[in-house]
Amino acid sequence: MERVVITGMGIYSSLGKNKEAVSQSLFEGRSGIILDPKRKEMGYRSGLTGFVERPQLKGLLDRRSRIMMPEHAEFAYMSTIEALQQAGMDTEYFEKNETGIVFGNDSCAQPVIEAIDLIREKKDTMMVGSGSVFQVLNSTVTMNLATIFKLRGINFSISAACASGSHAIGLGYLFIKQGLQERVICGGAQEINIYSMPNFDALGTFSTREDEPAKASRPFDRGRDGLVPGGGAATVILESLESAQARGANILAEVIGYGFSSNGQHISNPSVEGQVRSINKALKDAGVSAKDIQYINAHATSTPAGDGSEAEAIFEVFGGKTPVSSTKSMTGHECWMAGASEVVYSMLMMQHSFMAPNINFENPDEHSAKINILPETHKQEFDLFLSNSFGFGGTNSSLIVRKWK
Repeated sequence: MERVVITGMGIYSSLGKNKEAVSQSLFEGRSGIILDPKRKEMGYRSGLTGFVERPQLKGLLDRRSRIMMPEHAEFAYMSTIEALQQAGMDTEYFEKNETGIVFGNDSCAQPVIEAIDLIREKKDTMMVGSGSVFQVLNSTVTMNLATIFKLRGINFSISAACASGSHAIGLGYLFIKQGLQERVICGGAQEINIYSMPNFDALGTFSTREDEPAKASRPFDRGRDGLVPGGGAATVILESLESAQARGANILAEVIGYGFSSNGQHISNPSVEGQVRSINKALKDAGVSAKDIQYINAHATSTPAGDGSEAEAIFEVFGGKTPVSSTKSMTGHECWMAGASEVVYSMLMMQHSFMAPNINFENPDEHSAKINILPETHKQEFDLFLSNSFGFGGTNSSLIVRKWK
């Protein structure tokens, strides 16, 4: 089996447009959440969201490429060029070295709605333009990036709700581990437009703490009243150790474990048992024990049922000492990208020897009181972390990453 290493990473999120800005936000515990008046105008119960500025791609990409991409593909392009720059890869390299791409994405709401509205108004499908069909597909990120960067390896998208980005990294890891690919660009992307989240809002799952946006996302806190949606994109470059060493790449970390499970129960309610199975599979795959994990980036989204279940799962596997925080307290729930972004966030913490705070954690409940949640930034070196991602339909994913030494 091949060893799988990380040689590059990129991030474009509400915490910043690059690794340096995001690292600073994580250290300072800065929230990227705002109140969006456009959502209130549209009829959202909650107008809260993680704010991500749409990038200006004119001058970076030709018009033909730009018209094929919805906003989350644009976010993914930005995070990917940052990751590739760090990895020392470019289009010329990909023409000579087969490279794959696997991204997590589970919606393309805006281009679908805008196209249908235009057709209804004009009664003419020809009005939507030639780029529309490439924007509306869930595979829009991978099809666009594979074309732009001239990739010739595995090429598809993972649609697995809020575990999509994590499963994308997990599958990229498996492709390389089994010798099927030498390198895979992996990540997750999430749109943030006003069309992307009304169905979730209709469930009453969003926080309505609109008077204090930065305090609205409160994972594990007794006073939490719901999640806050976020978005953007995150990219990690996975590569076989042999390939990375042969080209003299700077190795950042090694992916050593991937665990997964399906709850097989309720379509939206979480399951402690299912989460425990996912975590234990990752530990077994990594060949490490629970006591070896030095930091846990929790999935915790700031919902009453979800956070409580994960706290119980963490306690069952790890007990109450391992440091835990949910970066969603700052970003909101980045949905399809969250599993990938939280690996990047944890990598940045590991590089800079700190653990980001679980901001707004003021009063534990009977579940969160059992585990070691960090309410403030904790300066500490660590070299082994676990990142959890759980999604609707009972899909669970757990990744274990070790610092390269």
